[in-house]
Amino acid sequence: QVQLVGSGGGLVQAGDSLRLSCAASGRTFSSYAMGWFRQAPGKEREFVAAISWSGSSTYYAGSVEGRFTISRDNAKNMVYLQMNSLKPEDTAVYYCRADSTIATLRKGGYLDWGQGTQVTVSS
Repeated sequence: QVQLVGSGGGLVQAGDSLRLSCAASGRTFSSYAMGWFRQAPGKEREFVAAISWSGSSTYYAGSVEGRFTISRDNAKNMVYLQMNSLKPEDTAVYYCRADSTIATLRKGGYLDWGQGTQVTVSS
């Protein structure tokens, strides 16, 4: 099982960039697809982006495609979310997640979540 700790959130202005990091523990990290999700105040948690175990495939929600980039470093057990051209509607708590495939991550439906990292974008 992979334990995940997200970091890198903060308060930024619209148009700014921010990079989130997710540190994973466990020797099997490189065998998992990784994903980012977010939950805005008063809204349901939503899928943001995912990357395959090798890093060769990625998938993005339409609302972030072209602005966000997910990447991973299997040697360091890290996954990242580079967020550019941030908008106020990107304000949310962001969570990272591990699962077997991108398709599985996209389905969501997870019951247990970690602490997440807060991203606040002011207008």
